[in-house]
Amino acid sequence: MKIERIHHVAYRCRDAKQTVDWYRKYLDMDFVLAIAEDKVPSTKAPDPYMHVFMDAGNGNVLAFFEIPNSAPMGRDPNTPDWVQHIAFKVDSVATLEKAKARLEADGIEVVGVTDHTIFKSIYFFDPNGHRLELAADVATPEQMKMLDDVKWDMLDEWSRTRKAPKHAAWMHEREMTAKAS
Repeated sequence: MKIERIHHVAYRCRDAKQTVDWYRKYLDMDFVLAIAEDKVPSTKAPDPYMHVFMDAGNGNVLAFFEIPNSAPMGRDPNTPDWVQHIAFKVDSVATLEKAKARLEADGIEVVGVTDHTIFKSIYFFDPNGHRLELAADVATPEQMKMLDDVKWDMLDEWSRTRKAPKHAAWMHEREMTAKAS
């Protein structure tokens, strides 16, 4: 079997309407579908919900569940905030910078523009507390080939040592040079 694509990824939200409005306003996502039930289809458990689906581009769908009869939303306290996030690709660094300005103008705190060498990105939170990233690719084909050539060696070394392999240290050399100057 070969997976064709992600059908949808689902997260929880506090308020389905607020979530749809926010994603339409800040990320220009179209609202494509709403499903509401009084029972969970897979388990038949009585638990009313609103399930909304947003078009994240190229057949990708981001969905949310509002489940009012459950305990308030939380997050894994053992996982740092920066780890779990949803990253969306944008077409250019200029688009990234415009999005940053628009978010900040509306009082949304933004981290970045962060230079990851092969892409640049910004980070912020949606109204449900989900961390989001907008990323603009800037890699050259040569850089991507260099990373592709070492991916298995890096993974094997990490698996043995649980220490960051240095096969792609070149990605951060510019950073170290800039800090030294």
